[in-house]
Amino acid sequence: MDVGTKERVAFDPGEVRTRRGRPSVGMALLCVLLLAGIGAAIFLWPKSQPNHPADQSASTPVPVLVATAATRDVPIYLDGLGTVQAFNTVTIKPMVDGPLIDVDFKEGQDVKKGDVLAHIDPRLYQAALDQAVAKKAQDEAQLANAKIDLARYNKLMAAQSTSEQQAATQRALVAQLAAQVQQDQAEIETAQTNLSYTTIVAPLAGRTGMRQVDAGNIVHATDTTGIVVITQLQPISVVFTLPQQALQQVAAAMHDGTPAVLAYPQGTVENDATIIDRGTLAVLDNEVDPTTGTIKLKATFPNPDNKLWPGGFVGVRLQVATAENATVVPVAAVQQGPNGAYVYVVNAGDTVTRRAVTISHQDEQGAIIAEDVKPGERVVTDGAARLSDGKKVAIAPAAGEAVSTAPQQPTAPGATGWHSRRGA
Repeated sequence: MDVGTKERVAFDPGEVRTRRGRPSVGMALLCVLLLAGIGAAIFLWPKSQPNHPADQSASTPVPVLVATAATRDVPIYLDGLGTVQAFNTVTIKPMVDGPLIDVDFKEGQDVKKGDVLAHIDPRLYQAALDQAVAKKAQDEAQLANAKIDLARYNKLMAAQSTSEQQAATQRALVAQLAAQVQQDQAEIETAQTNLSYTTIVAPLAGRTGMRQVDAGNIVHATDTTGIVVITQLQPISVVFTLPQQALQQVAAAMHDGTPAVLAYPQGTVENDATIIDRGTLAVLDNEVDPTTGTIKLKATFPNPDNKLWPGGFVGVRLQVATAENATVVPVAAVQQGPNGAYVYVVNAGDTVTRRAVTISHQDEQGAIIAEDVKPGERVVTDGAARLSDGKKVAIAPAAGEAVSTAPQQPTAPGATGWHSRRGA
């Protein structure tokens, strides 16, 4: 064909059908395989389970633990943190100067009032005493002679053999010598006192601390450091603070008598096993600390076993009142909601009623309910999170109680093993 001319191509319908037919077969095969896969997936997909557990849970009793509201006299305590202080603390210092010739106590020894602790060399003070005694004897002899002369002058004056002036002078000499004898007696007593200071004794019963001065050292009355410190441990004091809001309660308790105070280790829950000692409130400070808004108090404890030690921290419970015939429930039974405190009370048909309560006092020992729960009613102490008003419950045995051997009813999903764990 010449250049610039169009070439005619013969049209063959069979050829077109052949070219279009090949792709159509592949597409059909692909569709068949896809449909087969979808069908298999639908057939093999696990059937969904009906969502009935919630309905079953709603009708299944909730296992709970219960306690019975009781009536008893409940002591009302105020809690604080206290610092143990020695009832008396004495620093033993020398009263005179001299060599410390011996120390008669051991560090940490319990001493009684009057026990000898140390000795200072007494020779100089003994010599001063002897000198004062001799001086008094000398002056007493002169006084006796002056009195004899005065008596002679008085006779002579009566016989007008001497002047009245000479007799008056002799009387003045007698008075002067008598005063001198009195001064000598005072010097003797001073010397005796200084001599007694060379024997250092305990001014009170207590326990000695670390020895500050060893034997052989020269001690002085002006020394700032003493020989030893004695602390009185029986009885012993505990100083603690309470918020100023408690002032009226404390003052009322002191007006009614001597409030009891308990001491227990810091950070532990107070009970009969942890109580260190029982004492009484001795002092309520005469002012409120304006910087902290607290009041300071001091309690006294007998401390027979020396379990309270000066400088230690202890928990303190001050009894300010006693609630008589109070209705008490465990602290775990009291729940808190947006409208205040409430408890779940178990009815006769093992259903629960949510009941709002007023708590007049609460501590680790229990909560006092004011007229909202009657003595003998059962309250839920564990399992309240799954309860609602009117819910049916299954009361589980408390720890230590025998578990029933009767066949158990089916429990709600997720509650399997709850009975065995609580009853174990």
